[in-house]
Amino acid sequence: MMSGLFVIPLGGLKEGSRTYSFEIGGGFFELFDGSEIKEGELKSVVELDKRSSHIDLRFSITGYVTISCDRCLELFNYPIECENRLLIRLGKNWDENDPDMLTIPSDEHELDIKQYLYEFIHLALPIQRIHPDNENGDSGCDIEMVKKISEHTVNNQNDNDPRWDELKKLMNNN
Repeated sequence: MMSGLFVIPLGGLKEGSRTYSFEIGGGFFELFDGSEIKEGELKSVVELDKRSSHIDLRFSITGYVTISCDRCLELFNYPIECENRLLIRLGKNWDENDPDMLTIPSDEHELDIKQYLYEFIHLALPIQRIHPDNENGDSGCDIEMVKKISEHTVNNQNDNDPRWDELKKLMNNN
């Protein structure tokens, strides 16, 4: 299991800046039920800046993930490049209610960032996930699947809806 691979030690951490590097790949996305990402090869560089009042984490994630195309359902590699920030303050209890700041107990000795990495990667994905066009400008989708979809697509040639026609008549009479 990868539970300890994405942990930043906090116990005895003195003020100042540090940099941590994490490799994301293999079975990382299998740790999360229902992940849309099948696999990927990514690198995350985390810059930690500890101050007396808070800890500032800056995440830089680059690489690619393998996702399913929304159009043809074939898997393809999608490049990821994102930067995110997480502010942490020390308090009495865990509190994740503030979207801008995470509060963790002051006696916490380590921070597992696995969930945050997962969320940042998913937020970097586009809403519509389709193959990029090839160098000729043609769709990179599976041609056979696109043909099958077009065979089953209903094209309504009649743009006029008779219900609207009746309403237009009422409006024209007034």
